[in-house]
Amino acid sequence: MAKNLIKERITAAMKDCMKAKEKEKLGCIRLILADFKRIEVDERIEVDDERALVILDKMLKQRRDSIKQFEAANRQDLADKEAFELTVISEFLPSALTEEEIFTLIKAAIAQTQASSMQDMGKVMAIVKPQIQGRADAGLVSQRVKQALS
Repeated sequence: MAKNLIKERITAAMKDCMKAKEKEKLGCIRLILADFKRIEVDERIEVDDERALVILDKMLKQRRDSIKQFEAANRQDLADKEAFELTVISEFLPSALTEEEIFTLIKAAIAQTQASSMQDMGKVMAIVKPQIQGRADAGLVSQRVKQALS
């Protein structure tokens, strides 16, 4: 994978949105790029693909939480806006893992760490988490690891 492939795709999408005059999508893409820029300035690094996945994953989690809160407060208009942003952010992530692929990764991590109880969950998650970054919900995977270890 190229060093900044994700960032380049997002920048190209921003240009396409500008040409097509897609204001809502353009706003969301600018939020993503602003988050990248903030990290580059704060940490004096250049965001590579690995870090971009972490950032996008965090943004997805924030949107999911916001949707739940807005729906609980009967603010469907705001929940819809967050759902739209969630779909735009998802466009730049690799394809999602299937349940079977997640289960296979968990089994391999358990075998590698020789985990036998819930006390070993941290070791298993340490191996699985980098492999699922941007491709599966970490909370869901955590539940699957708990099931496998109990």
